[in-house]
Amino acid sequence: MTTFDERENTFEAKFAHDEEMQFKARARANKLTGLWAAELLGKTGDAAEAYAMEIVKSDFEEAGIDDVVRRLRADLGDKASEEEIRTRLSENLAVAKEQLMNEV
Repeated sequence: MTTFDERENTFEAKFAHDEEMQFKARARANKLTGLWAAELLGKTGDAAEAYAMEIVKSDFEEAGIDDVVRRLRADLGDKASEEEIRTRLSENLAVAKEQLMNEV
C-alpha cells in the first residue's frame, strides 16, 4: 500500500467517524429537546421518554431540523415559540456534543 492510499484511508475513516459523531450528537440533542417538550406537556417517566424518542424519529423525515421544529411547534402550541424551540435545539446540540466527547 502506498503512502497516498494510507492517507486516503485515514481521511475516509476520519470522515466516517466525524459523520457518525455528528449523527449521534444530533439525535441526543433531539432527545434532550424532546424531554424538555415533554415536561412542558406535563409528561413524566416512561411517557416522557417515549415522547422524546418520537421526536428523535421525527428527524428522519427530511434533512435539517425543520421537521423536528415543525413537530414540536405543532405539539407545544402556545407553550413555546419556534424561536424558543430552535434555541433549545441549538443549546442541546452543544450539550450533546460535550457529553459525547466526555464519553470517549
